[in-house]
Amino acid sequence: MRYLTAGESHGPQLTAIIEGLPSHLPLGKGDIDPWLRRRQGGYGRGRRMVIETDEAQILSGVRAGRTTGAPVTLAIENRDHRNWTEIMSPEPGGEPRKKALTDARPGHADLTGGIKYRHKDLRDVLERASARETAARVAVGSVALKLLSELGVEGANYVASLGGIETRQPFSWDALETIEESDLRTPDADAAVMMRERIDQAKKDGDTLGGILEVRFRGLPVGLGSYVHWDRKLDGKVAQACLSVQAMKGVEIGRAFENAVKPGSGVHDAVYYGEGGYARETNAAGGLEAGMTNGEELIVRVAMKPIATLMKPLPTVNVVTHEASDAARERSDTTAVPAAGVILQCVIGWVLAGALLEKFGGDTLPELQERVQAARAYARTY
Repeated sequence: MRYLTAGESHGPQLTAIIEGLPSHLPLGKGDIDPWLRRRQGGYGRGRRMVIETDEAQILSGVRAGRTTGAPVTLAIENRDHRNWTEIMSPEPGGEPRKKALTDARPGHADLTGGIKYRHKDLRDVLERASARETAARVAVGSVALKLLSELGVEGANYVASLGGIETRQPFSWDALETIEESDLRTPDADAAVMMRERIDQAKKDGDTLGGILEVRFRGLPVGLGSYVHWDRKLDGKVAQACLSVQAMKGVEIGRAFENAVKPGSGVHDAVYYGEGGYARETNAAGGLEAGMTNGEELIVRVAMKPIATLMKPLPTVNVVTHEASDAARERSDTTAVPAAGVILQCVIGWVLAGALLEKFGGDTLPELQERVQAARAYARTY
């Protein structure tokens, strides 16, 4: 299973093509659009989220509410494009174009991308490097999450910390409704109050904030991934997917950094056997051992740096004149940490759906469901 996305931040649309989905997967706009709305939500977002109301068009691969096995094409209109038609036109001429960007923003792709692709108008870089691209990946990931749900796998995400303020209430699957209702995607109401205050202050200061997201999945069968080659290890694939998301700079699975300072006796999860099969009373490994799922909850924590566009910009250099300058100001969020958890759940979901198809195969959803069910039964009696 694979996909490609295309499109720019202020271009006409974002497009994604998914290849390798099994047939007979129930799929419609109602499975995709709610995830796009979640991605746009969260306290601290900027004006772009008011302009855009993301919806997906399903242009191929789905008929009568189910996948056919053919490639699925998804498109998301950029409504703000009408204000950028001349600037983003593919036709030659009109250079230098309006809103050309020449003052590289520290922490963004601007300078390095300009050098790599030899652009002096850094808009040619930022339009694709922009996190607007994640809308397409959320649409793709929502399809993967639909497939996972049909196989008995459930996911969740929440904000573990934002701007240094931690969610102190432990995660619970019973708190999912509370998380969804929170504009900061936290079950901790007290922490949410302090987070909002921190965001408001950062906005006044022209600054931005990062945080830590936690994503969980339960119901995964044993043995997704493999230990036999480096590129088949599922932890490596999950980490790569997370770090491919804009502004993500660190990943841990389970209590990785906490485990690093403990002796092995205080880290590894003892195994027991009972009526339900094999079980562990702890899950310090975060559901992955030697690159494979072990049947416990998958727990992934990801560090997001503050957004690179600052309203009180840092010093930089103009790439045309080479003179000192202030970094460019583009419309931006004070923080996108709550939205980032939604994006991460989708990109991790894609990796897990691919691992399920890799292990169990099947051209149709019923085939896949039968094989996953048989694998779960085998793991209980092994």
